[in-house]
Amino acid sequence: MKDKVLIVGFSVTGIAAARYLSSFCNVYLTESAQKKDEDSKDIIELEKSGVKLEFGAHSDEFIKGAKFAIISPSIPRDAQILKELEKNNVEYFSDIEYIFRYIKDKAKPQMVVVTGTNGKTTTTLLMSHIFSEKYIAPYCGNVGTSPFDCLNNNPDYLIVEASSYQLNYSKELAPKIAVFCNLTPDHLAWHGGIDGYFEAKAAIFKRMDKNSHAILNFDDERVKNLAEKLNCNTHFFALEKSELPCIEGNCYIENNAIYYGAEKIIDTKDVPIVGNHNLQNVMGCIIAAKVENIDNKTIVSAIESFKAPAHRCEFIRMLDETAYYNDSKATNPEAAIVAINSFKGKKTVLIAGGRDKNTSLKEFIELVKQRISKVVLIGEATDRFTDELYSSGYTNIVHAQSLEEAIDLASLDKPDVVLLSPACASFDMFKNYEERGEAFRRYVLSKKQLVSR
Repeated sequence: MKDKVLIVGFSVTGIAAARYLSSFCNVYLTESAQKKDEDSKDIIELEKSGVKLEFGAHSDEFIKGAKFAIISPSIPRDAQILKELEKNNVEYFSDIEYIFRYIKDKAKPQMVVVTGTNGKTTTTLLMSHIFSEKYIAPYCGNVGTSPFDCLNNNPDYLIVEASSYQLNYSKELAPKIAVFCNLTPDHLAWHGGIDGYFEAKAAIFKRMDKNSHAILNFDDERVKNLAEKLNCNTHFFALEKSELPCIEGNCYIENNAIYYGAEKIIDTKDVPIVGNHNLQNVMGCIIAAKVENIDNKTIVSAIESFKAPAHRCEFIRMLDETAYYNDSKATNPEAAIVAINSFKGKKTVLIAGGRDKNTSLKEFIELVKQRISKVVLIGEATDRFTDELYSSGYTNIVHAQSLEEAIDLASLDKPDVVLLSPACASFDMFKNYEERGEAFRRYVLSKKQLVSR
């Protein structure tokens, strides 16, 4: 007799989990929102597979008797459905937790998890790119592809981008390799503060054993100090060699080259993605590849052929002598700081604004004063950003009513760089950061010349 399982949330995660499990389980999928017309294709496919669906409520009929429930990452920690599951003694967890439990006693696929606040997607994609030179190693998770959709190809590795939401619902997950890119304030309301946010990410590292490898950002104090609490093999990456406790198994930069221990791997000028943050991402990937005995020639070739993912300090084009970069993924001030630091010494005009996350702008503004020649502001955050910039003494600010107008205004000064790095969410003007980034790309590519004064 097939087990009854419950999927909570009609999402990328929920649909993929239902599709995969339907071949050997009785699958019930419950969604609190109403059915949408654009969901009809997926609904028909799932119903043909025998999946039972409900929209607009979470009924007792669906909950009772379920062996377990897989939770979509966006379900709030205090959601009523979780209380109902607990009342009915139904264990619930994330999709990556299910897959870890399913594969943990098998030879493959091995799971590599990438987490942190910023840089997760670039690191995940680059690591998959490197590993895929030798193995079947698809990227999945928060990057947009469900790990369930990768299992049918018999992969050697799953390279998983894991959000703090997914990790919060993962109670046993302990991957073979895990990378902690960095930690800056984000999703604090959901996790109840920075400590809860950090612990959601740190927990998987604390469960790893002597056969596992933790790869940590030595330049991030909180991440670096996590090593003291771990029982696994620990590796660091750092922008400078000087303070690393030892160099064997660690990555660092010296004489404009990336080293792994005493081995020179690649000159920094040959890394095609810009900024120190991306050098950190590259170093995390190099360590993981070396741990799995991938040779230097393969690593270097893969790095050199890698292209930056969309919306993450993505080079769009040169127009006259101005370079346009789309960093729409920078939805908080910390991420925008990383992007701004990538263009030190360049005359840079910054396009910022959107839906304000109301986090501190102090460090962001200090860097703007040092590095940015002009700020063009859009969206709901315009007033607060303007007030705080003016209060700090920075006055070269203009306002735009649309992203297209902002690009035109940014282009007037004929800068070296026009950088879209909003430091805000996109939901005031766009459906998501991808739509915002695509609007930037589309307009920049349509321009025949810089706007005349």
